[in-house]
Amino acid sequence: MVDTEQPGQPGRLSVRTDVVDGVAVVAVAGEIDQQTAGSLREALDLSAGAPPHVVLDLRQVTFMDSSGINVLLTVHHELARADGWLRLAGTTPSVLRIIQLVGIDGVIDCHPTVQQALAP
Repeated sequence: MVDTEQPGQPGRLSVRTDVVDGVAVVAVAGEIDQQTAGSLREALDLSAGAPPHVVLDLRQVTFMDSSGINVLLTVHHELARADGWLRLAGTTPSVLRIIQLVGIDGVIDCHPTVQQALAP
C-alpha cells in the first residue's frame, strides 16, 4: 500500500494504492489539477513495479482538469504497451461529465464500481 495524503490541505489530493488479485487499485480523493496531477502520475508510475493492470477509483474526486486527463491518457498508453490496462471506477457526475466531453470514456473503460472494474 502506498499512501500520499497531504493533510490539512483542503481540496488537495490523497492517493492510496492497494493490490487486489494482482490488480493495482488506486483510490484518489480530492482535486486533480495542475498542482496535484504529479502526485497522481507518481502513484500510477509503472517503473515503480506496479502491476500492469490498474483500476483508478475516482469516487472521491471532486474536480479534474486537463492535467488529469493528460495523466489518464499517458498512463493508459503506457499500460497498453506493457500488455496491461487502465480502468476507471466510481466516477462522480462532475468528473464523468469532463471524461465524456473529451471522449476518454471511448478510450478507457469506465465502470460504476471498483468491483465491476476488477471483473475479468
